[in-house]
Amino acid sequence: MVGQKFIRSLVACCLLCGAVPALAQVLTGIEVLRERGFDLLQGKRVGLVTNATGVDSHLQSTVDILYQAENVDLIALFAPEHGVRGDVAAGDKVAHARDAKTRLPIYSLYGKTRKPTPEMLRGIEVLVYDIQDIGCRSYTFISTLGKVMEAACEADLTVVVLDRPNPLGGNKIEGGGVDSGCRSFVSQFDIPYVYGMTVGELALYLNDEIGCDLQVVPMEGWKRSMRFADTGLPWVPTSPHIPHAETALYYPATGILGELGVLSIGVGYTLPFQTVAAPWIDASQLADSLNALQLEGILFRPIHYKPLYGLYQGGAVHGVELHVTDFNAVKLTEVQFVIINMLQKLYPEQPFLRQPTATQWRMFDQVCGSKLYRPLLEQGRLQPLLDAWRRPQPKFEALRGQVQLYE
Repeated sequence: MVGQKFIRSLVACCLLCGAVPALAQVLTGIEVLRERGFDLLQGKRVGLVTNATGVDSHLQSTVDILYQAENVDLIALFAPEHGVRGDVAAGDKVAHARDAKTRLPIYSLYGKTRKPTPEMLRGIEVLVYDIQDIGCRSYTFISTLGKVMEAACEADLTVVVLDRPNPLGGNKIEGGGVDSGCRSFVSQFDIPYVYGMTVGELALYLNDEIGCDLQVVPMEGWKRSMRFADTGLPWVPTSPHIPHAETALYYPATGILGELGVLSIGVGYTLPFQTVAAPWIDASQLADSLNALQLEGILFRPIHYKPLYGLYQGGAVHGVELHVTDFNAVKLTEVQFVIINMLQKLYPEQPFLRQPTATQWRMFDQVCGSKLYRPLLEQGRLQPLLDAWRRPQPKFEALRGQVQLYE
C-alpha cells in the first residue's frame, strides 16, 4: 500500500503546476496511527471514546476507521457530551444506546455516570480517545478524558490518546488554576483556563498524578504557533455553539460572563460568544469606552440584534461585537472582566450583577475555578482581579514544558 507520506510528497510536486488542491498540512493522531498499521491496537479488544469531531482529513469517522481496520477488534463506544455521532443537544444527558451504523454498544459518559464503570470496561484491553478540543478548561471533553484515564488506571487498561490541534495554538496560557472547593466537570483539573496544550500533551500532564498506562500518538506537521486555519484540516463543530474554528477563539473571551445569565453573548444569535449585549446598553457608548482603553489585540464594534432563542429571545439588545485583531497579543479571558467593569462604571443604576441566581453564581465560581474572583468583580476591583487571575500562570508554564511534544 502506498503510504500517505509518499502521496503527500507527490501532491506537493503537483501543486507546483496547479494540478491538484492542497492537502492538510497536519496529520492527526488517527491518521498517524493508520500509517503505522494501527500498531498499538493490533490483536486488541478496543473501546473508543469519541464524538462527531473524531474524523480524519477526509471526514471519515474514527469509529468507522477502527471498525474496518484489520486485526483491530473494536467492541464498544463511549459517548461524551453531545454523543458519539453528535446527535445530542448541549447540556442534554446522553443515554446508553447502540450505534446505528456499526451496531456497537454505546456507553454514556455524560449521564448518570461520568466515569466508565467496571461493567462498561469488561472485555476491553485498550481505551482509545479521539476528540477535538478547543483548548479551554471549562469544555467538558477534557474532563471526560481525565475520568477515562482514572478508570483505565483502576482496571489496568492502556489508554491511547490520538492527538489533535489546539485551535488556540500551543503558546497561549491564561487564567488561574482551580481551588479544591470549585472542582467540577467544568473545572476538573488544576490548570489555567486557557492551557496552551494539545489534548495529548494534557493527557501526559494529567498522568503525572493519575498514573495510567498511557500512549499518545502525536500529530505530524503541527507547530505550537499554528491556529486551526493553518493546519488545512476541516473543522467539525465541537458543539452546536462552536460551529467554526474561529468561534473557539471567542469562547474563552465571553463564556464565563455568559454563566451569569444577564448579558447576551451571542448564543441564540448568529455570533455565538462574539457579542456582549443587553436591552439597556448604549452600543456606541460601550464600544467607544472600551476602544478608548486600547486593549491589546482587540476592537469593539457597536451591534444591535434580536436573539432568535435563549436570553432576551425576540427582544432588541444592544452592545458590542468583539473583533480580535492580534491573537498573540490579546488576553482573551480578561476581556469579559474588563467589559463587566466598564458596564459597572457606565450604568451604575443597573443592578445586573445582583440578578444572577445562587445557582448561576455557583456555576460562575466553578468555571472560574475559585470563589476569589466574584467579590472582586462585584466590588469593581478590576486590577486585583486580573492580578489574581494571572498569578499562577508562570508556575504552570514551567510544568507544561516538561510534557511538550511539539516545537
